[in-house]
Amino acid sequence: MRKFHSNGKLLLTGEYVVLDGASALAFPTKYGQSLEVENSEKERIHWQSFDEKGEVWFEEFFDLKNFENQTGQAEISNTLSKILREARNLNPDFLIKSDGINIKTKLDFPRIWGLGTSSTLINNIAQWAAVNPFDLLKNSFGGSGYDIAAAQSDAPILYELKNKRPEFRKVHLPWDFTDSLFFVHLNKKQDSKEGIERYRNASVRPKDIENISDISKKLLQCRTLKDFENLMESHEKVISEIIKMESVKQRLFPNFNGIVKSLGAWGGDFVLATGAESEMDYFRNKGFGTIISFSEMVKQKTPLL
Repeated sequence: MRKFHSNGKLLLTGEYVVLDGASALAFPTKYGQSLEVENSEKERIHWQSFDEKGEVWFEEFFDLKNFENQTGQAEISNTLSKILREARNLNPDFLIKSDGINIKTKLDFPRIWGLGTSSTLINNIAQWAAVNPFDLLKNSFGGSGYDIAAAQSDAPILYELKNKRPEFRKVHLPWDFTDSLFFVHLNKKQDSKEGIERYRNASVRPKDIENISDISKKLLQCRTLKDFENLMESHEKVISEIIKMESVKQRLFPNFNGIVKSLGAWGGDFVLATGAESEMDYFRNKGFGTIISFSEMVKQKTPLL
């Protein structure tokens, strides 16, 4: 049996504008997804996906020749068929000589959290098929690819598309205030495609790209919580003006004393909030009970300099 694992992701800066070359700061999460591959005597792929509770949330059988699924029309099945076909397009030897395969994927976070059910799957399949995960993403889901970079990293990364190709590096964050950073889930999953479509209809100036890149890089030198909060506030203002949407703090949490910053597509998944742990009761009292500390959420192994 072979096993692969990929990290989930959170995008602190660069949402939307990372698609147009802005530098983005992203976190790999301690939560992720594994994929186990085991040989079988039956000439097919038996696919089972388990949630964080160990319960099967998806099951399917695929033909080994062309990866057609047996249910025919289920959206998840068709998407998975496409990913497997694209993997073989990138590596023509992928599963050509296989007699049968049992696959088990296992999430260690709830699917509603939006930490990257798809990106972790893409990266795991790419490892299994021995193909470039960024190419597999491009040929299947599309997107900037920052989530694939995070899936592979054991530390925060600075990510950028240059000439439509990904460039990224691990970074050390000199923050001694991470005990004042919390991730609050908004009790719903945001459709990233919907957010990207809104962004594509917006007017984006080169100056906006420069401003966001500048904020991302300044965060690498940030020493105080106050400076961090000022940078987050500036970032929210730039993105709000681009996509013509109120910030999540204006819309949902106007009376909160700290900063509330959207992470990724605006409208759902996690936000980042600053303050003491006791101040997180503000969110709990509003019905947002999933609150995770920075140290519990983020992988941050210090890179070798």
